Amino acid sequence: MEMTDDKFTALYAFDTFGQLILRTAYCCVGNYSEAEDISQEVFLKLHENPRSFNDDEHLKAWLLRSTINRCINYKKSWRQKVRTELESVPESVMSVDSTQARELREAVATLPEKYSSVIFLYYYEGYSIKEIASILDKSENTVGSLLRRGRSKLKIEIEEA
Repeated sequence: MEMTDDKFTALYAFDTFGQLILRTAYCCVGNYSEAEDISQEVFLKLHENPRSFNDDEHLKAWLLRSTINRCINYKKSWRQKVRTELESVPESVMSVDSTQARELREAVATLPEKYSSVIFLYYYEGYSIKEIASILDKSENTVGSLLRRGRSKLKIEIEEA
């Protein structure tokens, strides 16, 4: 389906991919309120500067890439360095099945962004290495290496806890 440059693209994107973008942002930054802000910024950018997308997968890839880029910028910002975690994550957002699953998500969120985003896309969203490489604009070998290193770091984090 050819998506046109109209004012409804951002609304459609929000309705279709809003929860995915929020989960992605939370996984990358580990703070629910910041994840909400990042998600809003992504959809606001799309609303203010409409684009053409070939299909839903193209739109989804653009949203994920924009979200990950904003998460990288957030992690470099002063806000991340001075923030204090005041709220807990609503269970409806993360669909927490158990304490163990919640702890695993938190461990993934503490990893450096380059690892957490790849692990999130692979395990939580079910993308293949090839698809992740396309979304992140990296080679398949790089994504495979990031996934391997991320798993190793995650294993160490879990064993230390």
